[in-house]
Amino acid sequence: MVVMVAMVAMVAMVVATVMKTSPRQTQNKLARIGRKVINPEKGAVMLNIKVVSWSLGLWSALTFVVCVFYGLATPQALHMHALLEQLLPAFKWLTWWGFLLGLVESFLYGAYAGLVYVPIYNFLQRRWDNGQP
Repeated sequence: MVVMVAMVAMVAMVVATVMKTSPRQTQNKLARIGRKVINPEKGAVMLNIKVVSWSLGLWSALTFVVCVFYGLATPQALHMHALLEQLLPAFKWLTWWGFLLGLVESFLYGAYAGLVYVPIYNFLQRRWDNGQP
């Protein structure tokens, strides 16, 4: 649950950052990195699936590590190992195999979120940016 909330927050920050830049700033940034601007007046851009997927994957892996350290630093009653064992298949608390497997699974969940989110965002951005309903 914590991982999903963190992923949603990360996606919201990416979208907010894209929308806050002025059209001129967006054009300058995109000219430097060779990205396509959909509508220069509005500064709308296509999200890069590779960047977003890697970002979300790394963020969810980092969140997993923070959850494990939290579990090690707090009393047994406050541990999150039950939630992690439910969300991550074959995860076992406090084993090296479980930690590595949980880290990989967390990364893959984040990358999957990026792989699903970016095409949907880009499709809707194209559709609504062209004046269609």
